[in-house]
Amino acid sequence: MAGEHDLKKDAAKIIRESISSALPGRNVRELLFQADVGSGKLIVIAVGKAAYKMAEAAYDVLRNRITAGLVVTKEGSEVGELPGFRVILAGHPYSNQASYDAADAAIEMVKDLTREDHVLFLLSGGASSLFEKPMISPETYHFINDKLLASGANINEINTVRKHLSYVKGGRFAKICEPAVVNTILLSDVIGNDISMVGSGPTVQDKSTGEEAFSIIEKYRIRVPADVIQILMQETPKTLRNVTHEVIGDIQLLISKAKQCAESLGYQTVVLTDSLDCEAKEAGRFMASVARTFSPLKESIAFILGGETTVHIQGNGKGGRNQEMALSCARGIAGLPNVLFFSVGSDGTDGPTDAAGGIVDGETVERIRKCGMDPYKMLENNDAYHALKSAGALVMTGATGTNVNDLTVLLIRP
Repeated sequence: MAGEHDLKKDAAKIIRESISSALPGRNVRELLFQADVGSGKLIVIAVGKAAYKMAEAAYDVLRNRITAGLVVTKEGSEVGELPGFRVILAGHPYSNQASYDAADAAIEMVKDLTREDHVLFLLSGGASSLFEKPMISPETYHFINDKLLASGANINEINTVRKHLSYVKGGRFAKICEPAVVNTILLSDVIGNDISMVGSGPTVQDKSTGEEAFSIIEKYRIRVPADVIQILMQETPKTLRNVTHEVIGDIQLLISKAKQCAESLGYQTVVLTDSLDCEAKEAGRFMASVARTFSPLKESIAFILGGETTVHIQGNGKGGRNQEMALSCARGIAGLPNVLFFSVGSDGTDGPTDAAGGIVDGETVERIRKCGMDPYKMLENNDAYHALKSAGALVMTGATGTNVNDLTVLLIRP
């Protein structure tokens, strides 16, 4: 139907323009044109899903000053060669040997620096798994990480535990860089912009305590050996005198551009929240209830949300938080002719999948059923990926080069 086509076209434009607004290159360049990086050695280390784009921008401005460089980003990312930089593709959302190699490489690069030297640390989301040197065995570290990810723990809880089990998180990498100055430029994927949580804060003094980390382990009933508890209780650096921080992008950028784009397409816009933080299924159900309330009205409305939901894994399917939210919403908007809902990860990947998220309308549930699947059972099995794929309802952007939380939008046309 024409209305459906128009909604999908509008959604595609909002996704495209919103993500483009959060690409870090321009902001990194503008900031570095004015930065004082001294006259000593300049080490550039970029870590996260946006690492390559951030390092590329730094190279454009500082190519004649850079002593050595390192880029650590997600496996499967599109990267090229940067003169003077080593590029490592590491594991996400689970650390792997490449993640450990990346941390070792960074430590080697910053050893023996002086007060005259500078470390430019370019940080974006995903760094928690990409850049790691655990204080415990990799097997035990993976066990704890897996349990937290599957339990529905939010990202701040997960990163609090990670910081207290790592040689390079929670400000500890900045301590390794001393006495050199560390200038950190961040692309924030953390609700509320708590920079100590972005990538688990390798160069940010840490506010969390060992007691808090232990309480999270207890909350989710994760059994760990006594020696791990002792390490977990050790405190991270609470004061760092050699660091500066600058946030160049966050979810507000994404929401602002989505709002501007939707309004240009004729929608009244309502920003419901920039800190969505709940179970993905619950968020999907809530947005479906909003759709049912407002779809009878004779107005074009776009409801916009930003944040990061969680998934409590109970099945053995495939998917991510945005796909699960979309499938949950699809159940509630089934049969509505003038509604479309999408939720996407700004980095272009949603969970351990090749999709950025999901996009659904009033006919999605029926399409899934026609493919011989039960959308209700698929949702309960955490198998949103295959359900949405069968209905042509996955959003595929590829890696975007940025990472500033998730964008969720409900579009209603009369």
